[in-house]
Amino acid sequence: MPCGMRAQEPSIVILTGAGISAESGLPTFRDKDGLWEGQRVEDVACPQAFARDPERVQRFYNLRRAALRTVEPNAAHLALARLQQAWPGRVTLVTQNVDDLHERAGSTAVTHMHGELQMVRCDFCGHRMEWLDELHTTTVCPVCLRSRGLRPDIVWFGEIPFHMDLIQDAVEASTLFVAIGTSGQVYPAAGLVQVARAVGAATLEINNAQTAVSGCFDHHRIGPASVEVPRWVEGLLAG
Repeated sequence: MPCGMRAQEPSIVILTGAGISAESGLPTFRDKDGLWEGQRVEDVACPQAFARDPERVQRFYNLRRAALRTVEPNAAHLALARLQQAWPGRVTLVTQNVDDLHERAGSTAVTHMHGELQMVRCDFCGHRMEWLDELHTTTVCPVCLRSRGLRPDIVWFGEIPFHMDLIQDAVEASTLFVAIGTSGQVYPAAGLVQVARAVGAATLEINNAQTAVSGCFDHHRIGPASVEVPRWVEGLLAG
């Protein structure tokens, strides 16, 4: 069995990051200058920025929402969807990405630990809903009927990622943990490989280059996700 997986009750946890969606044309999380898609993090991706200049933050995410409609899932997304459908054991797919490319590729039960670009929530009443259009400070929440409260349902810097208990439990029950296209710099996601190692799960990293946590993985595949992920899935399903 590949990568030294334990034979009993095989359970795979897959963590994906910006690198898997970059090949579909979506920008990676930060560029070499530390900016987030050309913007300073403190201007568009933290609660303080939203309080200071909500229209600017909304405009930034409106552009991202529109850009998402121009791209399609790539071979890596499709291969993971196939794995979920064909693998005899459990496959838990966790993503740091806020796009919907996994879902459009056919994956089910995707856990978005950093939220979803096409979801919004109200800071006043907590209501969450799908949102595909532009969002503005004048947009009224359909539940509490207040404006200036609707925001992207995305985990900003300084906020706690979603579904951490569920993710922790899945990794602790896994026999194989795989990280694809992640930088290894954003916690708590970067620490999940240590959780997997602590329970004796095999670990595999698929990335274009070495990352900050590459030394924690048992096995590595270096190359584009659209090439290496389909190869890995094909080999895994072939036994």
